[in-house]
Amino acid sequence: MKVSEALSWASSFLTKEGKEARAGELLLGDVLDMKRSELLSKLDRLLTESEINAFKQMIEQHANGVPVQYIIGAEEFYGRKFTVNPEVLIPRPETEELVLAVLERIKDYFAADQTLNVVDIGTGSGAIAVTLKLENPKLQVTGVDIALSSLQVATENSRSLQADVRFIHGDLLQPFQSGTEHFDVIVSNPPYIPEADIEALSSIVREHEPVRALVGGEDGYLFYNRLIEEIPSVIAEKAFIAFEVGYDQAQTVGDRLRETFGPRAKVEIIKDINGKDRIVTAFISHVKKV
Repeated sequence: MKVSEALSWASSFLTKEGKEARAGELLLGDVLDMKRSELLSKLDRLLTESEINAFKQMIEQHANGVPVQYIIGAEEFYGRKFTVNPEVLIPRPETEELVLAVLERIKDYFAADQTLNVVDIGTGSGAIAVTLKLENPKLQVTGVDIALSSLQVATENSRSLQADVRFIHGDLLQPFQSGTEHFDVIVSNPPYIPEADIEALSSIVREHEPVRALVGGEDGYLFYNRLIEEIPSVIAEKAFIAFEVGYDQAQTVGDRLRETFGPRAKVEIIKDINGKDRIVTAFISHVKKV
């Protein structure tokens, strides 16, 4: 079987199963250790029997609902390959926009030579924390997660990508409530899907990605409420907060930040590439220490 024939078979099979036909290119590229451009330049290459068997097994896994990223064990984020497995949420393009918003706005808000203490809450695969550190090496970045299994993935990614990030096991900002450490930047993409909406998600997401990384309580605001309650005791005198939110949650999260910080908070709502409210940021000045 040639590469072209394998891709044609996979495309037809996946389409019949209601899956994206292009997944075949990603999976065969993983089997052959080729990028898409190289794969498509070698359509006449003959596959070995072991390559065919491995490819067919992957295609059947995906047809049964397993995300491509979990099959190949990786996803690209901000131009880098991150290890992922069922213990962590697969990084999304919207979260790349969150990272970009943080990087751009801290340039405007803080001095260029200032060393900033940054914390990523619910770090998961470490995609946000690792990317922030690699894009701005001056940042001192900490990632926190309640799941040790997620922290193992995050640590693996920081090592493979050579990012000097500290990871801590803990529940949101609880590890820092003693008040001995304060942060200039707090960023989080917490679980924000309401419990009642979980059944409306695609089966690939609902049945394979970790529920703890998806569901944000009955109304979707559980973790935003907790974070906003905990933040005052851990932020520096001037600080920046950035949350990824559900498409209909931005106004409520923004209002809760204003209620907590009052006139000291400059709240901004940022739309994603699809025109949906996706990121809520707040510049906080003159913080009174708790």
